Amino acid sequence: EMCIRDSLIQIIDFVKQIDELKAVLRKTRPLGMERYENSAEHSWQVTLAALMLKDYAAQPVDINRVLRMLLIHDLCEIDTGDVIVYAAVGSAHEEAEAAATQRILGMLPNAMGDEYIALWHEFEASKSADARFAKALDRALPLIHNLNDQGHSWQSHGITTDQVKAVNGSRIKQGCPQLWELLEPLVDEAELKGWLC
Repeated sequence: EMCIRDSLIQIIDFVKQIDELKAVLRKTRPLGMERYENSAEHSWQVTLAALMLKDYAAQPVDINRVLRMLLIHDLCEIDTGDVIVYAAVGSAHEEAEAAATQRILGMLPNAMGDEYIALWHEFEASKSADARFAKALDRALPLIHNLNDQGHSWQSHGITTDQVKAVNGSRIKQGCPQLWELLEPLVDEAELKGWLC
């Protein structure tokens, strides 16, 4: 009886810890709002997007694994904060993210977190079909936000069309090619409108 109670307490401690993801601000704004979105909102939206776009994945995916990946992929930001995808992120930052993931998911009882820690590493490595699809959606959402917010984040950070295509194009194409076919011409239009540097 006591060990069930202890496990429940550890899980509730984890649930309280992840509440902090709501305080991590990203570089994009929710559509039609002046404020910036937080990482918890992003995780929710990208997970739903993946669920609805699963039939467009480049290869068949196990959607349950994809959803689990996306729900936990940014938990590390509780410790590390959000870094814009265009920043040259080095191994020190990657190590910090891995350590944060280990700490946060390691709070769970009975090695429950191990499966999720493995999924996080799989997502980061981007070698499986599930991870490539998850990564594609993770890259597509900020792009969609920018396309619907006059390139707000792109302009704030001096991002060029070449950067948008180099950083997002191959990732989105690998995981969800038809989505990139839809988005790429919109990026070109955004450039013509002067939304990119």
